[in-house]
Amino acid sequence: MNITIVSKYLQFLRKSHNYTQEDLARRLGISRQAVSKWETGTTIPDLEVLLQLSGLYDVTINQILEPDIRPKRITDFEQLSTIPEKELRGALKHFDVDTLATALMGASPETNRLCERLFPDTDFETIRNRIGRVRIEAVEDSQNQIISMINLQAVT
Repeated sequence: MNITIVSKYLQFLRKSHNYTQEDLARRLGISRQAVSKWETGTTIPDLEVLLQLSGLYDVTINQILEPDIRPKRITDFEQLSTIPEKELRGALKHFDVDTLATALMGASPETNRLCERLFPDTDFETIRNRIGRVRIEAVEDSQNQIISMINLQAVT
């Protein structure tokens, strides 16, 4: 579970149902600040609230915690270059440098150069050396998280 993606997905669900944070808080009997904390990734809803959200949005709890985000922009990590750089930088800033460096381990030299250009103060080679070898599943998971974030931002 990626808290950043969950928080953005909760925001997407709320907005797609035309609720303000205040509206949603009132319906759930909680504070607006609690809703804000979910949407900023500070906390996640507890089980009781997840059940309420599940019913309200007609999705399962699993869909909330592991959203299946349909591709709107990209389907492959190598398509990062098709996203405007300012938007791409904004999406990638949601991830820690280890996740980004892991994703780049399976990327083409062009995609690596793009990320190095976007984050000139980050020494990806040093980070990759510190991380060491990783399983291909870890690389794919990191890439899929990034793809999901980009696609989620396309619908919000």
